[in-house]
Amino acid sequence: MLYIVATPIGNLEDITLRAIRVLKEVDVILCEDTRVTKRLLERHEIEIKSRKAPPSAGQRGRQLITYNEQRSGASIKKVIRLLEEGKDVALVSDAGTPIISDPGARLIQEVREIGAKIVAIPGANAAIAALSISGLPASDFLFLGFLPHKKGRETLFKEIAASKRTVVFYESPHRILKTLQSLDKNLMASRKIVIARELTKIYEEVISGNSKEVLDYFEKNPKKIKGEFVVMIEGV
Repeated sequence: MLYIVATPIGNLEDITLRAIRVLKEVDVILCEDTRVTKRLLERHEIEIKSRKAPPSAGQRGRQLITYNEQRSGASIKKVIRLLEEGKDVALVSDAGTPIISDPGARLIQEVREIGAKIVAIPGANAAIAALSISGLPASDFLFLGFLPHKKGRETLFKEIAASKRTVVFYESPHRILKTLQSLDKNLMASRKIVIARELTKIYEEVISGNSKEVLDYFEKNPKKIKGEFVVMIEGV
């Protein structure tokens, strides 16, 4: 069985009891960065096997494997083999719900083809958490994940400007100023923008205003251009 397990987006206490139980019961945990996942597992006393110990050591715990569809790590074929051997496998991301703006869709497709059961273990998601405290209409919204770095970027900003629905996307600290400049160029002054950064962490912050006001805030506070950003834009 393959479990898709949501993990905290910042605060390590934001994980469900069911997720903890599943992570304690599976044979293998697939993760993006073993260092990040180890911190979560240690916080909740979930044992893992040491990679250095010989099989004869009879260790308790589950195996932790790096999984990445684009780079080195566990391949899809290896995961399929584990499932066919009867192993229970959990897929986690560094933060939030796997597959959402993260690799994993190809794995899901391949696992479905062999008829193995896939179970979602729901939990934290940065976009939903941010929307819940934004004050923007959230019954109908458009989620764009991470915007493209170059190709089609400006066209996308024009589409965002014309959207009647609340638009939500993620942005990195390296591009947030450039993104806000593009929004300022394309949006009417009456459109409200809400940015949530460092959600659930010590320095969590929510900034709202029109595009110019939000851009001015970050230009005057460059030390706050760090961490993860969720950008939300009011519909027309």
